[in-house]
Amino acid sequence: MTRNRKAVLASLVLVPLLASGFALQARSTRGGAQLLDQVLTFVALRYVDTLDAQALYEKAARGLVKELNDPYTELFTPKQLEEFSRNTNGRYAGLGMEISKVGDYVTVNKVFPNSPAEQGGVLEGDKIAIIDTVNARGFNTQQVQNKLLGPLGSPITVQFLRVGVSQPIKLSFKRAEIHVPAVPFAMMLDERTGYVPLQRFSEQTTEDIANSVLALRKQGAKGVIIDLRGNPGGILEEAFSMSNLFLPKGKELLSVRGRGEFQKFVSQQDPLAPEIPLVVMVDGGSASASEIVAGALQDYDRALVLGTTSFGKGLVQSVYNLDGGYALKITTGKWFTPSGRSIQKERKMNAEGQYVEVLPDSLETDSVRKARPVYKSASGRTVYGGGAITPDVIVSPDTLSSAEQALRRALLPHFAKYFAHVNAVAEEQKGKVKPDFAYNTAWRDQVYQRLVADTVKIDKAVWDAGATDVDRAIDARVAKVAFGDTLVLRRGLKDDNQLRRAMELMRKGTTQREIFAAAAAAPAVTKARSGQ
Repeated sequence: MTRNRKAVLASLVLVPLLASGFALQARSTRGGAQLLDQVLTFVALRYVDTLDAQALYEKAARGLVKELNDPYTELFTPKQLEEFSRNTNGRYAGLGMEISKVGDYVTVNKVFPNSPAEQGGVLEGDKIAIIDTVNARGFNTQQVQNKLLGPLGSPITVQFLRVGVSQPIKLSFKRAEIHVPAVPFAMMLDERTGYVPLQRFSEQTTEDIANSVLALRKQGAKGVIIDLRGNPGGILEEAFSMSNLFLPKGKELLSVRGRGEFQKFVSQQDPLAPEIPLVVMVDGGSASASEIVAGALQDYDRALVLGTTSFGKGLVQSVYNLDGGYALKITTGKWFTPSGRSIQKERKMNAEGQYVEVLPDSLETDSVRKARPVYKSASGRTVYGGGAITPDVIVSPDTLSSAEQALRRALLPHFAKYFAHVNAVAEEQKGKVKPDFAYNTAWRDQVYQRLVADTVKIDKAVWDAGATDVDRAIDARVAKVAFGDTLVLRRGLKDDNQLRRAMELMRKGTTQREIFAAAAAAPAVTKARSGQ
């Protein structure tokens, strides 16, 4: 089912500024404006070295923005604005690869389904060596991305370095519109529980979620787990319209309080799925729009929130176009959930120039949770403020053993080779294994032997001690190469403490009220299970 993402409109309440007060403020800043203009003039005309006037003004503007001490206020160049817009709408003309810098080369982390990259034979772990005639060695991800993107249908040739292949692999492509799905897949975890991972809030989010929920209900889902872990947010309107899929018309979804104004956003349509029980999963990577959805559903008792405390990004940014193709993304307000909770965690800049939490959630405990300000949901349940979204049920993720951590540290400088050899072993199993395949420890031995042959020195004792982490990586890769992401998730359930707990609670009730009751009867905090 397709939903109009603009169906959820905002009812806006403005508190007008006094004209006399604004005039007084303008008069008081006149001297400061003159000071800035005088300094810029003397630097431009009298400084010992000749300076480009445009660059000088841009530096002054960036200095002003930096002095705000706000990590979310940014001055965009035309290219940065283009990138920001591309990341927001989820569509671009390119090859369909997720990339990152590893050593001297930018490396392919993921190949999107049905993309030119997949159809051309690009593999995860391939290194991007030459783009058309340009040597890409030493390029950062942004430089490579700028080269890969271009007009729709335009040709491009890329040479890749692949472990085990002596010569560069030269591939030719035509750039295509790449759809980065908000929902990469949806699946049934068991006979009654549906699962929907949501990666971002782009223009397709509400439609993707709606279609996924409808499809799962047709498959027999009696409840749905929506996974917002690691979701950094995105388009604000999509958070409202997604919430409206599950909440009745006329409900306040969010309020925004800024300087001189108050905005209230209200659901405008009847919900798509008003009754199906929901569990929403969050963690420290769930931010912005993710927190808006989780907070609204929690405040109205429409979903049980499970996981660890969210990121706490509760500031509103507006983007204003400037002359010359520049744009200013500036913080203009703070978000509050329907119960009145601020989403924003207090942060300050440390000596290294990094923004850190003033009161970090270093330990997820019931006592820490109860120390936060108390609010009430629509039915009178206790929910907690203090910034971010505190889960109803705190479940820490499984952790690595000390031996597994030691092996990861040893492999880190050789990650590209390690990934490539794991991928090569997985590719060799494609067509040989069935969905219920038993893991073969010989695969681990093959990866180690290939690393040694590739001049990677990893102590065998360290390798054997951390073997379970290697086994998980190989198992997941074999599953993905042979059958796709859904099997990866299904086979990895045993290692996902949070998702296992969500499934357990979902099985204990057929209504949202029954799931809340099951959660209340169990310990509020589930400890992490460390590796052995």
